[in-house]
Amino acid sequence: MADTNALLQLVPKAEGRQSMKDFKSDQEVRWCPGCGDYAILAAVQGFMPQLGLAKENIVFVSGIGCSSRFPYYMNTYGMHSIHGRAPAIATGLAASRRDLSVWVVTGDGDALSIGGNHLIHALRRNVNLKILLFNNRIYGLTKG
Repeated sequence: MADTNALLQLVPKAEGRQSMKDFKSDQEVRWCPGCGDYAILAAVQGFMPQLGLAKENIVFVSGIGCSSRFPYYMNTYGMHSIHGRAPAIATGLAASRRDLSVWVVTGDGDALSIGGNHLIHALRRNVNLKILLFNNRIYGLTKG
């Protein structure tokens, strides 16, 4: 497979200068107070403008769980898949739409438990996608 920089050349660039605000959706962020997911969201919204990609060509695919609310909070395209299957859905999307920057957002329970094989196969296939794995070492929705 071609190197990552060559593949990013296929994703349309933003027409103007972007800021963190451009990547914030109008949805109220609804994670528990003190949750580390807030910091991850802020970091991603903060570096997205530096990529210089058109936000219409960025997609976040998530499974279920606290981390998987992430697509709601990004002003890009996004979708929920089913438990543990976000890497499989994202693989299909990335393989069929090379003009997209495809991101998987998943939690440790979603990706490493029920979705373990899908994660391994996505890595093995070396598809052009990015995986953000939020590891809080518990099934977050069960509150540990």
